[in-house]
Amino acid sequence: MKGIQGRKNYTEKLFLSFQMSDRIPKENLYRRLRETLDLSFLYKDTKELYGRTGNPSIDPVVFFKLLITGYLENITSDRKLVEHCGMRMDVLYFLGYDLDEELPWHSTISRTRQLYPESLFVTLFNKVFALCIDSGMVSGHTQAVDSAPIKANASMESVVPKMPATPMESHLKKVSEENGETTKKRAGTVSPARVSAPVHELKRVEKHHQNLRDSPVRLAGASHKKARLLSNKTHYNPHDPDARISVKPGKARKLNYHCSMAVDTAEGVISHIQADFADGRDSQYLTDIGLRVQNRLRKNELIMTNLLADAGYSNCANYHFLEQRKVTGWIPVFGKYKPKIEGFPYNKEKDEYRCPMNRPLPFKAFYTNRDGSVLKNYWAAPKDCKACPMKPQCVPNTKCKKIIRTIYDEQYLRAYARQYSEKGERMKKLRQSTVEPVFGSLTQFYGLRKIGVLGKAGAHKVMLMAAIAFNLKKYLKKGGGKPSLGIFKTIMDDFQGCLTIFCQEMRLRQVLLKAL
Repeated sequence: MKGIQGRKNYTEKLFLSFQMSDRIPKENLYRRLRETLDLSFLYKDTKELYGRTGNPSIDPVVFFKLLITGYLENITSDRKLVEHCGMRMDVLYFLGYDLDEELPWHSTISRTRQLYPESLFVTLFNKVFALCIDSGMVSGHTQAVDSAPIKANASMESVVPKMPATPMESHLKKVSEENGETTKKRAGTVSPARVSAPVHELKRVEKHHQNLRDSPVRLAGASHKKARLLSNKTHYNPHDPDARISVKPGKARKLNYHCSMAVDTAEGVISHIQADFADGRDSQYLTDIGLRVQNRLRKNELIMTNLLADAGYSNCANYHFLEQRKVTGWIPVFGKYKPKIEGFPYNKEKDEYRCPMNRPLPFKAFYTNRDGSVLKNYWAAPKDCKACPMKPQCVPNTKCKKIIRTIYDEQYLRAYARQYSEKGERMKKLRQSTVEPVFGSLTQFYGLRKIGVLGKAGAHKVMLMAAIAFNLKKYLKKGGGKPSLGIFKTIMDDFQGCLTIFCQEMRLRQVLLKAL
């Protein structure tokens, strides 16, 4: 026999006795974070940033806890973050707020983010990284490095031309044709940036654009003759001048920031992250990354001996730098490098090459190209080449045979040998399985799909907070801040409370006995 239909009648009640700590499970992420993460050092580090008069600002500990919550929940909007936190009892407990307390205004979070320097965010990253080291999650000896473009908070539609620093007729003509109307609209409101690129780089850009216009091979419906051909050398975005135009294979060009990251291969803990301009090559940032990672590990009494990276970091100066720092670089040699020149054996003792006719090509001089790379020039005597029967096939249009090599050829050869060794294959797989999944996690689940703030400094802060949230979650997942510690603390607090009540009752009893 069926009963009557049930209906729940709800009426809000005024709770006279309520503790959130009784309602939050012991293994809850935010409860464990509250018991593990000590941010009290922020009061001292931020004291000089505030005045002595005026209204109280947001608590620095609350501010950083709000940011950590945002990246753990993959929320990049400050307004949505405040709304979300107000509906989560465990988050309120983590922040130190009661149910009836109002959270900070969302604009306060944005202003405080701009107020605090990058160094403060780096300090917090170092504190969390030290927690991971103390829990045995970081080996230190092997670091994997990679980079990825992160979308900036700026649109390609708002890009305007730079003004030339010196009169360049071709540049002015091209810019006026492509962006005449845009320049007129913005001339009164935007102070134009100046072209800082050398003339030879501008000519290289113009040649590339001309090749695109003349190319018969293009996608169906595409026309480079009508498209705006933009370059970081000649254009910029006034809304966010630090954003740079970059392109990833298979995707459209966008305004991005360059995110460089190092990950420890033991448990996948992020050991370093930084924001750079997106128009730079990966290889030019390796020196800075290597120094910062080494210093951070050294402060925690760890030593880096291996660095893993892809071919984008292949650079003669990088190989030399790593060897000087006593670090083995497992970086594949760039595809254009040739370890040997076919038919021209090299004699290391004499520092010369030999041609197929056994004529010498001795070292003659050093040469510095436009990019600053130092090269060694070898060439044969013109009289030897002139009398050689192979000259029409070997050097038909020049007087003599020339060979140009980098001054770091020995470092290249050692890197080439490591690349094709058995250990080199293992290191390649280790790098792919370590750093690439971390980048995927940050972009998909930790708010790093897009930079929501302006400027390179702001982008660096965003990347640091995403890495902090990632490391914290991994730290708790691997056993850091175990619930047993929280339970023990709760038991001790309850025992202390009971002891206090017992003492109060004993005093009251003594008073009553004296009164009788």
